[in-house]
Amino acid sequence: MKAPQKSAEIAVSTSRPRPVLMIPLRRCGSHALRLRLNFNSQFCSPYPLHIVDFMPLVPLYGDLSDDAAYFRLVVDVIGLQTASMVKWPDVVFDPVDIFDALAKEPRSVHRIVWELLLRTGERHNACVVMDKSLDSVRYAPELMALFPDMLFLNVVRDPRAQVASINRAIIHEFDTTLNAGIWAEAHRIGRALVAQYPERVLTIRFEDFLMNQEAILRKICYFFGIDFLPEMLDVTKSPEAQQISHMSALWESNCFAPIAANKDKFKTQLSLPEIEIIETINRDHMLHYGYELMTEAQALVPDETIHNACRKRSEAGRLNAWVEMEKKNYQDFILRRFRADYLARVRSSLERIAGNNIKAPASIKETDRIAATVA
Repeated sequence: MKAPQKSAEIAVSTSRPRPVLMIPLRRCGSHALRLRLNFNSQFCSPYPLHIVDFMPLVPLYGDLSDDAAYFRLVVDVIGLQTASMVKWPDVVFDPVDIFDALAKEPRSVHRIVWELLLRTGERHNACVVMDKSLDSVRYAPELMALFPDMLFLNVVRDPRAQVASINRAIIHEFDTTLNAGIWAEAHRIGRALVAQYPERVLTIRFEDFLMNQEAILRKICYFFGIDFLPEMLDVTKSPEAQQISHMSALWESNCFAPIAANKDKFKTQLSLPEIEIIETINRDHMLHYGYELMTEAQALVPDETIHNACRKRSEAGRLNAWVEMEKKNYQDFILRRFRADYLARVRSSLERIAGNNIKAPASIKETDRIAATVA
């Protein structure tokens, strides 16, 4: 969790904004940090594309050395950005222009995504561009190959609080055991990245941000090589924070100052057995990051039978959550469904072009899962 002694020591001379990826798992307070950092014109972080949802489609494009295949991929990634719940301000992308700019570079869906991000940063005269697509931590090796100067902001949150949030957030699963496993895997990847590139990763704990916003924001700004601004401490002045707070129940609190007492809210949201299974699965990570255990952390490690029961319970919870969302916030529901339908249409189109027999993910379960991942 130690920052480099001098940010200049890891600086790389470039005429384009420096790329940063926030990692490793959503519902960690990522929007709270992104919205505050965006007060600085040196920094730019638009609403994330969450390209992880697009990745299962990439093999269907075939050989990306084929210009037609790569151009189709460029068009569809730009389409994903257009289908995003929150639009990127003041930018419109021309697929032909993007393709021509990237045609002779290493071909990758990640290179396309980052071209959109870098151009957005340039449009806003930023020197640092951050992608808040935290799940992209799993593609870190490819990203480092494309951008050797990439930095990573590793945001850690108490797994008990984060799992309690995820359980209610229509993002991953609706089951504590499953989400505890997702937390463990994300941080396994994150810690491996820290071990491999210690000078490229800054680790912060969200609880430390809650206790002292200024200290953590200053640390992040120093790591990025940008200025800390006092305005960052008053998120109520952020137009985007006000906008998204009305769009989804997931973002309602983003237009307010964080409440430090909420770090222990999980104690009323989770049962003691749920807390123990989280601590059992994540004991090593929790101790590594300085979180005190509340239990003996000796819960029964779930086997496949238990996991199957958890998945069944999660699917029931997901269906109910969609029903409730449609009742309570039709805009949130329709926007998420639109993105899921876009991904399904892209897959159907690719399969039709390829002439293969793979079925599109048209089932309500799969479509709901894809739609739910927007956060």
